[in-house]
Amino acid sequence: MQTWLNSLLALLALPEFGLSTLFAAAFVSATLLPIGSEPALFGLLKLNPDLFWSAILVATAGNTLGGMLDWWMGYEAHHVVDKYSKSRHHMKALDFLERLGPRACLLAWLPVVGDPLCAVAGWLRMPFWPCTGYMLVGKFLRYLAMTTALLWMFPH
Repeated sequence: MQTWLNSLLALLALPEFGLSTLFAAAFVSATLLPIGSEPALFGLLKLNPDLFWSAILVATAGNTLGGMLDWWMGYEAHHVVDKYSKSRHHMKALDFLERLGPRACLLAWLPVVGDPLCAVAGWLRMPFWPCTGYMLVGKFLRYLAMTTALLWMFPH
């Protein structure tokens, strides 16, 4: 198992594929699919520590673009009525998001709720570029903090 994992990580960390693979993983993980990009980032950095800032920036860019896609899908889905639109929890959540405005997208880094949050921001027709800016900051800080913590906890 360890040999297989090492060969997979080596393949993904090849300079010609490592950053592009990381970008794709980060982009897909920002959509509503339950995929995490942190293992790809961690594996790349364990094999290529000199790519730290490049990898953080590439992961941030891919994840932010995925969040922008979520925003757009929410924007376009505004006309679709879902069956929970009148529930008390739904109304409280929408009220909370409307009060926060685009700053709510700073929470796009949160697991489980972060990606749908971007779609809801689009559905609420919050301004695209401020939402994108807040997504970018939140996602960058998440990648920086998580990667630094993982590299500190598993130095070898």
